[in-house]
Amino acid sequence: MNLAQKRAGSDAFVRGSCSRVNSPRILRKSSLALDFLIGGCLGRVMGESETVPVLLKEDGTPYTAAVLIPTINNADELDIVLERLGKQTYPHFEVVIADSKSKDHTKAVCEKHGATWLDDPSRNRADACNFALKQMDHDLVLFTDDDTVPPLNWVANLIRWFDNPEVGAVGGPNFAPDDDPFGAKCADVAFCTKFMTAGTRYGAQPKGELVPITHNPGVNCAHRMANLREVGFFEEGCIGAEDVVLDAKIQRAGHKLFIDPSNVMPHRRRRPFKPYMKQMRNYGYTRMVANKRWPEIAAWSHTAIGFFPPLVVFALLAITYGALAGGAADEFWFTLSGEWTLARIAFHIPLGLVGLYIAISWLGAAIGTSPHRSLGTVFLAPLFVFLAQWAYGQGVLKAWREIRRTGGRAGEGSQIDDRVRTA
Repeated sequence: MNLAQKRAGSDAFVRGSCSRVNSPRILRKSSLALDFLIGGCLGRVMGESETVPVLLKEDGTPYTAAVLIPTINNADELDIVLERLGKQTYPHFEVVIADSKSKDHTKAVCEKHGATWLDDPSRNRADACNFALKQMDHDLVLFTDDDTVPPLNWVANLIRWFDNPEVGAVGGPNFAPDDDPFGAKCADVAFCTKFMTAGTRYGAQPKGELVPITHNPGVNCAHRMANLREVGFFEEGCIGAEDVVLDAKIQRAGHKLFIDPSNVMPHRRRRPFKPYMKQMRNYGYTRMVANKRWPEIAAWSHTAIGFFPPLVVFALLAITYGALAGGAADEFWFTLSGEWTLARIAFHIPLGLVGLYIAISWLGAAIGTSPHRSLGTVFLAPLFVFLAQWAYGQGVLKAWREIRRTGGRAGEGSQIDDRVRTA
């Protein structure tokens, strides 16, 4: 039984009582009239003036849409997501939850908000999404995570672009929500620095209304189902960077990706220090094993950061040696004159590079894209950038070891989890 068959009973329920509609469960491809009926009911719940009309195809039939959220043991934050999705200005969509055997009250939360709950047997995000996608028959699929705070116009702002046939997929930036703690906001500022986090799309905000791009993070994007089917959905067994690989497959098939810089998704950041660094190690590891299998998504920065931890260790050893050997003597400070002995070089050159690193981190944070830039978060940016690059580099080193040992099997299996969850 697919989702369309499972939905028959719920559609009859919706038709029977507008007053009981409290979530965005809408029509399938059955009839345009039913879509407008449900949209009208939801409009009365939310306020008529806020409701956005359903997007129509060239033949006059409505686009069917769904928001797909993979989840595991995160019921409390998922409750917030579903509540926000139930108040969207564009109500013509369904919510589908791929639940990977949660042991908390995730199913009850889904039932509370009228979301379609799927009992997913997968061990990673890619397979969880594929499990749901293979049962879905929607025209458009929007993706987000179970720890976001969707703006009430988020769905409308993504779906509106699909009236342009050139748009194969569209996404937007994501930043920490306003209610995140100070440490998480520091992490957000570090993610969005101008210079020190090469390649990240988290805080990408290019100029323009709709801008071509090579990748949109899976926390804030929408795809045409036809394109997803064409490329075989997500890469099976991928434990990370699955959204990067998917975008590469879609572009390889000749479809175009775009970003709407104005459609921001608030996405909770990991708190310092253990969860934050665990996430970054996961990023480094999964990105490198994905690069091995899909060379076209690789960038020089992914490889370069792998040398960061060894360079840090070497610099610390050099500074220690230089200090013990007399290179830190008073006469050698703040001057280029005098003999540049090995001890002086070992102490002052690495120390000068540390100062330059801190200065670039401060500048990059100050002119970055995070909305949480403040005196405190910018001041701490060098620390958070360093921790991110150290942990990411450790992940890269782990990936190199496993690639040499296992080859193409690296990066498959169970998702590396870095979250504190309900159960």
